[in-house]
Amino acid sequence: MDKLTKIFEMQASLDKYMIDKRNLHGYTSDEWIQKKTLALVSELAELIDEVNFKWWKAKKDKPKVKDELVDILHFFVSMCIDAGLTADELFDMYIAKNAENIKRQQGQSTEKDYSK
Repeated sequence: MDKLTKIFEMQASLDKYMIDKRNLHGYTSDEWIQKKTLALVSELAELIDEVNFKWWKAKKDKPKVKDELVDILHFFVSMCIDAGLTADELFDMYIAKNAENIKRQQGQSTEKDYSK
């Protein structure tokens, strides 16, 4: 099993456990995505705080950047699952979008506003 598929399986299991344990049944996929988007934004705020964007303050001794990135991944993968996106689909879509982004930067995209 590849690592991304394993992450998706573990996240689905964790989500099910939390829903069952906290009796959070009844939300639609769209409602879950809304809730998790808010949680993701909160995690992004925690990440920005860890990279000391406030240059006027003393630097932090022990940044937890990696921990915050993993928290972000949890919510992102959970939203992918809620949207019906599998690990394989995410991988394939990423590969295609990455290729398009390279074309855009090289002025080779056929999309509007991305020519040389």
